[in-house]
Amino acid sequence: MTQKPKRPKPAQADVPPARTPHVFLPAKQSASSDAGRHAHAALDRSAMASLARMTSGLSPHAILDAWGDWAMHLARAPGRQIELMERAQTNWIKLAQFATAATFGQSPDKPFAPGRYDTRWSHAGWDKPPFAVWQQGFLSAQDWWQAATSDLRGLKRQNAQRTGFMMRQLLDTVSPANFPVANPEILEKTWQTGARNMFEGAVHFADDAQHVLAHEHRPVPEEFALGKVLACTPGEVVYRNDLMELIQYSPTTDKVQAEPVLIVPAWIMKYYILDLSPENSLIRWLVGQGYTVFCISWRNPGAEHAEWSLEDYRLQGVMQALDVVNKIVPEQKVHANGYCLGGTLLAIAAAAMARDHGERLASITLMAAQVDFVEAGELLLFLDESQVAYLEDMMWAQGYLDRPQMSGAFAAIRSEDLIWSRAVRRYFLGEPDLPTDMSVWVSDTTRMPARMHSEYLRGVFLENRITAGRFAVEGRVIALKDIDAPMFLVATETDHIAPWRSVYKTALFTDCDMHVLLTKGGHNGGILSEPGHKGRHYRIGHRPAGAHYIGPDGWLATHDPVEGSWWPEWARWLDAQSSGQVAARKPAASLGAAPGAYIHQS
Repeated sequence: MTQKPKRPKPAQADVPPARTPHVFLPAKQSASSDAGRHAHAALDRSAMASLARMTSGLSPHAILDAWGDWAMHLARAPGRQIELMERAQTNWIKLAQFATAATFGQSPDKPFAPGRYDTRWSHAGWDKPPFAVWQQGFLSAQDWWQAATSDLRGLKRQNAQRTGFMMRQLLDTVSPANFPVANPEILEKTWQTGARNMFEGAVHFADDAQHVLAHEHRPVPEEFALGKVLACTPGEVVYRNDLMELIQYSPTTDKVQAEPVLIVPAWIMKYYILDLSPENSLIRWLVGQGYTVFCISWRNPGAEHAEWSLEDYRLQGVMQALDVVNKIVPEQKVHANGYCLGGTLLAIAAAAMARDHGERLASITLMAAQVDFVEAGELLLFLDESQVAYLEDMMWAQGYLDRPQMSGAFAAIRSEDLIWSRAVRRYFLGEPDLPTDMSVWVSDTTRMPARMHSEYLRGVFLENRITAGRFAVEGRVIALKDIDAPMFLVATETDHIAPWRSVYKTALFTDCDMHVLLTKGGHNGGILSEPGHKGRHYRIGHRPAGAHYIGPDGWLATHDPVEGSWWPEWARWLDAQSSGQVAARKPAASLGAAPGAYIHQS
């Protein structure tokens, strides 16, 4: 076990010291408390931690429970069994008819279509026999299993989704697209290059295997150097403690709005998704709109930070950043913006401030951030009591949740594209991974402190305490409806991390004046929707304070799409919440140039 570290301390003497932390959200029983009740609890946790490392953090019990629940309910459902037998027969007839027609040179319509994110079948060779028949045979089996693992009376919905998910993973391992002799694109490339693609693919495989076995983190490529190409908006680090750095960006206009903007990014990845390339940097654009912009850059924690808690992130992160901003820009309220988990943390902090009659926020913007986790998307597939306890034991042993253990879950959700298609391109077609600004950021992952991540997974995600009225800050429960600052809610249409209907539910638990905006794109791409980005649209609506709630489907039906980027719409709203312009403010005394030191931690 790691020793309990000291609380984060400020590094700048003239900034108000951090508050003394209070109990925020008790973690699951610690090793010491378990040991008091069970003499050999540490042995149990060590055994589970060792097993967890072997299974990449997936609980065998959760897997067996899902399959057992599914099998027992299917066994007692003769009607569903007959239905599945009929579906198998129908699928077989469709496949046989397609194969017969294709064999005799006809071009029949394919009876089975791939999924939305399945790009494995884009090559023209998949439309010709025998490859088309093999593809349809695979999709036929996939269709049957999707029906077999769909909702069944009495079956836990989560277990139905889990069995379907696991079956898709198993089927993907035997997809004809994964085998050189069955993939027309691989065969064509091998013929054209004289098998050079296979040699280059073997080199790529050896390189990847070396990094995986050695647990090496690939550095950011030089052509995407941080501070020069990415995260290159000029600014200064104006505050640093053990948990975060606070960056103030240099103005590019003579006048700025009186109220500054504080951005709270997620700590699950590095902040520079919001300051990516100059052309799609939200931070650079916002500075150019005449705002004094501050942004938190979280530290990448190690084993020595295992005891950092969610309360530490609230106090030493959000609240400490507010203290610094208020000192640099005195007598002004702050426009607070939270992205993803940073938005969840900001909502908690705002509710606690509102409960205590704080009036430091001019407005609150939540981007792809959830406060209610009942419909939290496909990540729920990985979480139940057994799974959380399993992860807690693993984090207890190593002090944190490591990068591969976290990124693997995200990749598995879109395995057909993020795992298998990439493997085919890299190992059989011999194509190198061509980095982009987004892919560089995705690969630059971080670790999660054990205690904080346990509190988040259990209290926020699994037990959904925030909207259930059971989330306490400093010993007292908070309520989102106490927030009276105007709010701007941003959701993205195809978000599988924070589904837009789940994000929209913030409107159900708040009474403040709120604008809701739904934009085209996913969790990251939808937020990076700079002006001029082709094919973008958004919908926006206004809910006055105290208005009746309208459900997400009703809201969608009554708000038409608007072409273009949502950024200018947000800027107009921010301007309306501001009190006027003042002379531009240069960054305060510096601890180093942006993007700071913490962004470079691996």
